[in-house]
Amino acid sequence: MSHAFIDQIQAGSQINDIYMVTQPVLRSTTRGDFYIAMFLSDKTGKVNARMWQATEEIYNSIPKEGFLQVRGKTELYQGAMQMVVNNLVVVEPEAVSLSDYMPRTEKDIPAMFAEVKEIVATIKNDGLRCLVDSFLEDTELMKQFCTAPAAVQMHHNYLGGLLEHTHNMLKTAVAILPLYPKLQSDLVLAGVFLHDIAKTKELSYEMGFSYTDSGQLVGHLVHGVVMIEEKAAQLAANAAPVDADILASLEHIILAHHGQYDFGSPKLPATAEAFMISRLDDLDAKMAQVVTMIETEPGESDWTAWKNPLQTRLFRKRVTE
Repeated sequence: MSHAFIDQIQAGSQINDIYMVTQPVLRSTTRGDFYIAMFLSDKTGKVNARMWQATEEIYNSIPKEGFLQVRGKTELYQGAMQMVVNNLVVVEPEAVSLSDYMPRTEKDIPAMFAEVKEIVATIKNDGLRCLVDSFLEDTELMKQFCTAPAAVQMHHNYLGGLLEHTHNMLKTAVAILPLYPKLQSDLVLAGVFLHDIAKTKELSYEMGFSYTDSGQLVGHLVHGVVMIEEKAAQLAANAAPVDADILASLEHIILAHHGQYDFGSPKLPATAEAFMISRLDDLDAKMAQVVTMIETEPGESDWTAWKNPLQTRLFRKRVTE
């Protein structure tokens, strides 16, 4: 029997299939009954799932990241599809085809990475170029950079998503930097390349997408600064130190690129380059969110359901075609 991919399932369907499970949580209802909340996913998407009248024994049997054979049904809840699980059985990873469960970018990863290297190779400042090269020469890190998602849920949440997001931002920066000749383009290009480099440490993506412990405790902004400091220290030890003001300005970009304290930035943008990168980051993330939400909305309505991350419903009717 072929796999029922999530993007093809309609509300009201009976389900008997294998899905990847992540972030299972045991909760209790107002009456004190246990239920399990979790995400079930495959390469086409992710849905909230609930198992009512659950037990601690069932919950303890579920891997934090793994696979379940589930029986149940789908339903619409607050405009989004939800899966109600009646029975579940843990399935060993060796028994499934991982290519069915891990979403990946539709773009060409080697081609994107080659263009990223071409763009950052235009950096003229010797210190910044040496610093960027020290990251590019880290083979294992670059393998992770080309594989990691950019997020768990919000945007570019698929293998290769981090590279795609960075590639998009670099191309946008190259396009608009001529409009702002007083900006320090070397700092912008280096900052874009490195702004999310520590997502390789923050996120776990070997089986499903989740946060590592250090990702939760420290986060990619601080980890990113630490990685830059480590590379800079190696360069200094080899008699190629990066200018202190350049290093501080680059690290400020990393710490400020979320743009607001509420979004996790320990610093607000205080340079023109930091402002640009914060806006480029938000633009690419928002456009990825909007397009995905419009394309994956079930039903035929011209309007999506309310999208809490965007605080709006989206009009999805194409009016010029």
